[in-house]
Amino acid sequence: MRIQRKSLLAGGVALVVVLAAAWSAVMVASAGTTASTTAGHRLESVRAAASGWLSSAATAKLSARQLAGQRVIYSYAGLNPPASLISLIQHGEAAGVIFFGQNIASRTQIASVIRRLEQADASPLNPVRAPLLLMTDQEGGEVRRLPGQPVLSEKQIGARPLAQAKKLATQAGQGAAANLRGVGMNVDLAPVLDVYRRAGDFDDQFGRSYSSHPSVVSALGANMIKALQAGRVAATAKHFPGLGAATASEDTDVQPVTLNLALGTIRAVDEAPFRAAIGAGVKLVMVSWAVYPSIQAMPAGLSPKVVQGELRGRLKFTGVTITDALEAGALKAYGGIQNRALLAAKAGMDLILASEQSVSQGQQVLSALAGAYSGGKLNHAAFLASVNRIIALRQALK
Repeated sequence: MRIQRKSLLAGGVALVVVLAAAWSAVMVASAGTTASTTAGHRLESVRAAASGWLSSAATAKLSARQLAGQRVIYSYAGLNPPASLISLIQHGEAAGVIFFGQNIASRTQIASVIRRLEQADASPLNPVRAPLLLMTDQEGGEVRRLPGQPVLSEKQIGARPLAQAKKLATQAGQGAAANLRGVGMNVDLAPVLDVYRRAGDFDDQFGRSYSSHPSVVSALGANMIKALQAGRVAATAKHFPGLGAATASEDTDVQPVTLNLALGTIRAVDEAPFRAAIGAGVKLVMVSWAVYPSIQAMPAGLSPKVVQGELRGRLKFTGVTITDALEAGALKAYGGIQNRALLAAKAGMDLILASEQSVSQGQQVLSALAGAYSGGKLNHAAFLASVNRIIALRQALK
């Protein structure tokens, strides 16, 4: 992500049946577990069943374009969203919007814009009855789109003694949640969980990494995530499986970046904070555009072995995945916006981030996904699973 340049009766019977089935399944599965963990597992399974039923009921009414739209995060230039974006939202062809500094003149102005977007989302033409994902990069330090909290950067927090740093990370999450919710936003593209390697490298030069020690990044990241989400703002752990080894000039926004790390190092160092984030219940994970040859020789967000293998399979992440900026220079060898979107979807990415501040970019993604879904080029079951995860997230942010 850019640093300087720029989230009935019959129905009631069906739900009861689903919940009952889920409860029975959990009772069987938990027979051999300890009493201390069984209750939590039961509750999570019932919640998952309920959210799955709700989102599946919603997807049954959606056209191919509306299904595709649930996977697109749009952006726009200037202070006022264009009519084309309002129309997309009104017709149920948008999951959400990302805001940059250029979209924000004041808290009053952006809050007014968000009310307009929410009104469009409430249109009777939109069959998805759920809040939009309204997101920004509110990391702290230099990377803040809104004035105010969190003021401290991750580096400044991580430099303190651990006990104090944990409190500061919690306060940063609380402050960010209050700040974003105060204008109507509900997703923070934070925290960064990269484990930096050397002073002045890609993350460290902007104060975007808590520490060069994975245990410290894990602890502080988990605290920020818990505080953000307790404040009703979904957190986003980024940039999986980690950009901490990137040198100062290795910026995926600008150019291809290859991180030649041993698989054991990636798993022990770079992925460790993401494991902690998943344990803390993080709602979203952003996958990086760097290439990790020890996993697969293609950008991580286009790599099934990264998304499905490492993140979903090994770390058991069941939440929503989101790409980094689709227009990134790291993807210049992978064709235009439509081809990049299809490759990301095939790899297992749920949300596609069309962030070049042009609604037409998001429309290209929408058309590509809808056409590939209708034409059978994208697996229908996997596509609907992505849409269900996204709608469940949106419903959870009411």
